[in-house]
Amino acid sequence: MGTVGAGFSMSLDGFIAGPNDDVQRVFAWMFKGDQDVQVSTGDEALDLKLTSEGIEQRESMEHSIGAILSGRRMFDVSGAWGGKHPLNVPIVVLTHQPPQEWVNKPGSPFTFVTDGIESAVAKAKAIAGDKNIGVGGADITRQCLKLGLLDEIGIDLVPVLLGSGVRLFEHLGIEPIELEIAGVTEDTGVTHLRYRVIK
Repeated sequence: MGTVGAGFSMSLDGFIAGPNDDVQRVFAWMFKGDQDVQVSTGDEALDLKLTSEGIEQRESMEHSIGAILSGRRMFDVSGAWGGKHPLNVPIVVLTHQPPQEWVNKPGSPFTFVTDGIESAVAKAKAIAGDKNIGVGGADITRQCLKLGLLDEIGIDLVPVLLGSGVRLFEHLGIEPIELEIAGVTEDTGVTHLRYRVIK
């Protein structure tokens, strides 16, 4: 059975997006490397410039993640990734109301779960099999933490102070949460931090 892990690019003051969901500054490190990498979604191709460390991290995710668990907000903000996530894996979306245009769409990578986070995690695990589950979205990550469902947290820490926007660890209400350092890698414009959640 794989792990359940969340991964985010984050500013030094704890924001994973700026005002109006702007992620330009927290993702800027993905364009500062010396090697060209093209990543495709359903409706566009992204031309990244990664270092060898960034490429290694991305390839590790591509090989280890079997499903992504997303909240409805992230699904909507991303425009459903144009119908295909950059990692090209199935996506379980926790929502109160499934978007009907995707529910019965042939070839859709999305599975919509309406009966809570525990059910959504169980569905993602069933889809992923022995592979890991990537958790996307601040609210979904907080819900998983509160219920003890999250095993790992990855932070790509960017040297910028945004001052406002979307915070990752706001209003948890269950602090303190103990973490164990699993890895620290310096990179161009970012420090990759990996933690295990101590349960």
